[in-house]
Amino acid sequence: MDMVRLRWAVDGIAWRGMAFTVFILHFVFVCQLLLLQPLVSASDGKSGNVADLLEKVERSVKVKRYSEALDDLNAAIEADPTLSEAYFRRASILRQLCRYEESERSYKKYLELKPRHSTAEKELSQLHQAQSALDTAFTLFDSGDYAKSLEYIDKVVLVFSPACSKAKLLKVRLLLAIKDYSAAIAESGYILKEDESNLEALLLRGRAYYYLADHDVASKHFQKGLRLDPEHSELKKAYFGLKNLLKKTKSAEDNENKGKLRVAVEDYKAALALDPDHLAYNVHLHLGLCKVLVKLGRGKDALNSCTEALNIDGELLEALVQRGEAKLLVEDWEGAVEDLKSAAEKSPQDRDIREKLMQAEKALKMSKRQDWYKILEVSKTASMSEIKRAYKKLALQWHPDKNVDNREEAEAKFRDIAAAYEVLSDEDKRARYDRGEDLEEMGMGGGGGGGFNPFGGGGQQFTFQFEGGFPGGFQFHF
Repeated sequence: MDMVRLRWAVDGIAWRGMAFTVFILHFVFVCQLLLLQPLVSASDGKSGNVADLLEKVERSVKVKRYSEALDDLNAAIEADPTLSEAYFRRASILRQLCRYEESERSYKKYLELKPRHSTAEKELSQLHQAQSALDTAFTLFDSGDYAKSLEYIDKVVLVFSPACSKAKLLKVRLLLAIKDYSAAIAESGYILKEDESNLEALLLRGRAYYYLADHDVASKHFQKGLRLDPEHSELKKAYFGLKNLLKKTKSAEDNENKGKLRVAVEDYKAALALDPDHLAYNVHLHLGLCKVLVKLGRGKDALNSCTEALNIDGELLEALVQRGEAKLLVEDWEGAVEDLKSAAEKSPQDRDIREKLMQAEKALKMSKRQDWYKILEVSKTASMSEIKRAYKKLALQWHPDKNVDNREEAEAKFRDIAAAYEVLSDEDKRARYDRGEDLEEMGMGGGGGGGFNPFGGGGQQFTFQFEGGFPGGFQFHF
């Protein structure tokens, strides 16, 4: 009895094991059917099922899921190597992605199945054109012919390969090279919309913002790229280069505010040396440097810095004013008036500019009159005794009767010497002359044109007598 029970138990276990095995086999079979159904439907020869597959691929392409589309096509081809439509569609997608070698193999396989198919032959020809144009564009980029390279990209490559990432990134580089930063931002933005982790697009877009001097946004792009790849060399160089530029600029401004002007000059120069091509930012560095140099009285250097700023931005009002002041320092009176007058026209309500213009006009007017101190060869602080001694010496030297061989020159020199003495020996006239008043217009003093003539003939008569006199009747009295 016990043996019977045992046999029944063993038989029950065996039957249950067999039933479980059958269940597992059926489960695996059902799963295989479900997984292979798309492939079977694509390869069962029914056009409706093939159309469904291609429609799915088309939907993937529309949303730019090219990998999914290619996976579906590859699976269909693996299931049915004679499925010509799949080869054609795969070739087209690969051409658009500029995966030219793979695309060409698919086109050729399709043409084996569908010989002399005109559309396939045409697209294969377009592939060759795009491939050649892309190679040429890179060559032109390397040689510096950016405009021609951009033409190949826009008119050939992206026409036949609109999803070509290499071409799109090259286009952004070209736009940066020709300094079309706004277009570079737009183009790189399209790339990042499709792939927000594209490191090269983040780098290039950051550079475009950088060259527009939008440093905060540039820094965010560099930082995002470095979070994705902390060791990316170009991103690191761009990010830390920007930080160094801002650090140098702040140091220059701080030292200027503290009155450490010579240190500020060196900081500004160091900042400018970091990236000479960063025009949108360097214009302000040149201006800052010019202002410090004007304060230091270094007119020639200041003039160069302000001119650099104006070469970048000819409408920069402050640079125009500062250059006017620099020209005053180098005694370019007419240039100073020209710059300050232009600045006053641009900002007619600015009282400070008007005052500086008046100072420049006064300096110009003073520069055109005779420099009596220079004629008498004395300093502006010379005492009355020094002026008299200088006059006596020069009058003797240039008396016409002592210069018979160059009498005309001597008379002109003698006339100026006498006129200078007339003004500088009179305390009131000298004070007014020093203030910049025009004494000639008031009939006081003058040179070769005017109201003073030591030889007579219409002006004030002047009698000179030295000990022993001079031949010719000239006498000088002191």
